[in-house]
Amino acid sequence: MIACLFVEPNGVYSTMPNTDLWGLDRDARKYAGSYPVVAHPPCQLWGNFAPINYKRWGGDHNKPGNDGGCFVAALRCVQTCGGVLEHPYKSKAFTAHGIQEPNGIGWCKYDGYYVCEVWQSAYGHKARKRTWLYYCGPKPFDLRWDRPIGTHQIGGADQRGKHRNKPTVSKKEALSTPQLFAGELLKLAALSNRSPQ
Repeated sequence: MIACLFVEPNGVYSTMPNTDLWGLDRDARKYAGSYPVVAHPPCQLWGNFAPINYKRWGGDHNKPGNDGGCFVAALRCVQTCGGVLEHPYKSKAFTAHGIQEPNGIGWCKYDGYYVCEVWQSAYGHKARKRTWLYYCGPKPFDLRWDRPIGTHQIGGADQRGKHRNKPTVSKKEALSTPQLFAGELLKLAALSNRSPQ
């Protein structure tokens, strides 16, 4: 059994066997079990646009890094139970929590954990969707390290010129995880199989 934290109850993991889903309905921050985890903590307050949105709109709910403890809870679960945490490329949560950034192609091993960068386009996402992974467990297997450009983009128009723009995916598609990639994350979590300390 794998605990999938901060996921949509009807999302990609709901179609996969041996998964215990924790979304908004169950408050994934409260997960205290012993299953290895796949964690997708909310990312919008850790990205490059978080400070801009905070300056524009204000409010504590828009404050960069103020995710209500979601990232910390996910990180604790991965460190305690084993598994993998997924966050976007250049996530400021990594630096804020003392996690080394991926460097180059493939897994980078640090003290007690591994990190890497994966392009979800290699697993069928329409956009390249660059992603960072944090993994605790024995040596992980290789993922798809190729980096297809993708046929679509996430977000608004590229300000560098119309010729650089591609069709934009919907917000739902932007947030979605390809089934093949979700399967790989579940395999990583199963490999970690770490008992609570």
